[in-house]
Amino acid sequence: MSYLGMIFLLFTPLALAIDFTSGSNKTTVIELYTSEGCSSCPPADKWLSTLKQDPALFKDIIPMAFHVDYWDRLGWKDPWAKAAFSNRQRQLTRQDILSQVYTPGFVMGSQEWRSRSRTQDLSKVKPIETGVLSAQLNVDYLVVEYSKKGDYELNVAYLGMGLVSNVTTGENRFRKLTHDFVVLEHLKQKGRSIWHIELPNIPQQGQQQTAISVWLTKPGSLEIEQAASSYIDN
Repeated sequence: MSYLGMIFLLFTPLALAIDFTSGSNKTTVIELYTSEGCSSCPPADKWLSTLKQDPALFKDIIPMAFHVDYWDRLGWKDPWAKAAFSNRQRQLTRQDILSQVYTPGFVMGSQEWRSRSRTQDLSKVKPIETGVLSAQLNVDYLVVEYSKKGDYELNVAYLGMGLVSNVTTGENRFRKLTHDFVVLEHLKQKGRSIWHIELPNIPQQGQQQTAISVWLTKPGSLEIEQAASSYIDN
């Protein structure tokens, strides 16, 4: 191969591809429903941030923080809140995954999670064997494959790390809040075992680092079948 050909290969998007995969056991997905307008939420957000140092991060556990918007009318508009995330939490109640809509609300492994010793609970998660979910991200083009055949809905989310907010009104007024694993954008696509998706640009909302999370559900259900995640920048 010519020197020019080698340079071309080095600088094509393929050279920038990021590969990530789940194991054969079901990845534990931790969903936090939170809001900057809720005075009870900062401790939950802080605990979620501690998972950045967990050696199991993006291998056995995937945290995601969905900021809901139903607190916005009470004095402070959460910059990362979306009506779609509030609707997602309501759907969880309709599917008997959550008992009610509230913040902070945790869902672990598609089950409501109320615990005073979350770290200890994580260490006791029993492995459940399922399929392997593999993904390759090439700039803004994502290919995902699942080893178990069937009809699924692929979910893709960009996660923001190191987000900071100075709250001036509402229950958390005069507080400086920091957040990690914040869902910045979430999209879905139905399919059978393999998906090819052209992704939107990474939302630039002040995050220090960005990750991507992919997970599968059965059509009409929010129960997570399998998930995988990875950082996509330094």
